[in-house]
Amino acid sequence: MSSSFGRLFRISTFGESHGGGVGVVIDGCPPRLELSADDIQPDLDRRRPGQSRLVTQRKEADRATILSGVFEGRTLGTPIAIVVDNTDARPAAYDHMKDLYRPSHADFTYEAKYGLRNWQGGGRASARETIGRVAAGAVAQKLLATAGIDIVAWVSEVHDIVAKVDADTVSGADVDEAGPTRCPDPDAAARMVDSIEQARRDGDSLGGVVTAVVRGTPAGLGDPVFDKIDATLAHAMMSLPAVKGFEIGSGFAGTKLTGLAHNDAFVPGPDGPRTATNRSGGIQGGITNGEDIVMRVAFKPTATISSEQDTVDRDGIATTLAAKGRHDPCVLPRAVPLVEAMARLVVADHWLIQRSIDVLGPTDETT
Repeated sequence: MSSSFGRLFRISTFGESHGGGVGVVIDGCPPRLELSADDIQPDLDRRRPGQSRLVTQRKEADRATILSGVFEGRTLGTPIAIVVDNTDARPAAYDHMKDLYRPSHADFTYEAKYGLRNWQGGGRASARETIGRVAAGAVAQKLLATAGIDIVAWVSEVHDIVAKVDADTVSGADVDEAGPTRCPDPDAAARMVDSIEQARRDGDSLGGVVTAVVRGTPAGLGDPVFDKIDATLAHAMMSLPAVKGFEIGSGFAGTKLTGLAHNDAFVPGPDGPRTATNRSGGIQGGITNGEDIVMRVAFKPTATISSEQDTVDRDGIATTLAAKGRHDPCVLPRAVPLVEAMARLVVADHWLIQRSIDVLGPTDETT
């Protein structure tokens, strides 16, 4: 079940980059939730190719069609199937590399595992697979909105350019209004545009970091020991194409502090205890403490570049490859809705699990 994710709110994605279409089946969404394709489309529009000169120029409308699980504008509680047709697939663009292993792609490893591979755009390894995740994430956000939970992500770094953004106040509107970089720091965004465009001209690519914050999460979400919410968030983010690193709270920077400096002291709050600082990133012992969940996701430079690179063919013969086609010189702008989607899926799943526990009501000791 490598194409499935989640426990109660469970998704299974399907489709290949240059096949007939891609999509998702969502199982476990509660009934009577208002839902239409119009709720899903805005997030797909933020993910789709061809949005700006900074991303791949593949022209896909990425229009979502709900095939099942919704009746008269509300979810039925049965599986929800959502499909997006591929309308601008160009598999012939990959003919020249069907017998080659592209550097830092999944070509060799997929063939090593299965004995064959879909060489047209990478098949399941393509970032186009994430359409199903984004569609499912939009459904999850409809569910989370009923609980007052909101998630926003933004581009915080591209290559060596680091944005200055206040994670406590940045909003989704700020990110969408930031332009094609999705970086709400105007000065950093302008430098990112120049850097990405130069990389494209050089036949190269750039990586960076997406930061995300989850607000309004109640205390108590997450399960010890192997289903800690930070562990499932790491699982979710590391499953995204091109992701090579994940941090939560203080992350690796926390290793430079002492325990006394790093610990989050508890202080009285209007609705109960809260922490004076948030180096834990909203999670302690794998369970949410009610503070904002803050995470950072590192994306490597796009593997497909137009510069010539050394490689080998299926027979192990050395050759070179200069990729052709329509590719992102930097995945970061389009990665923002992907990070949001995976965070939504994780939090929605844990929220439903906690509700299944809470349905029994208070214990004798708490009455």
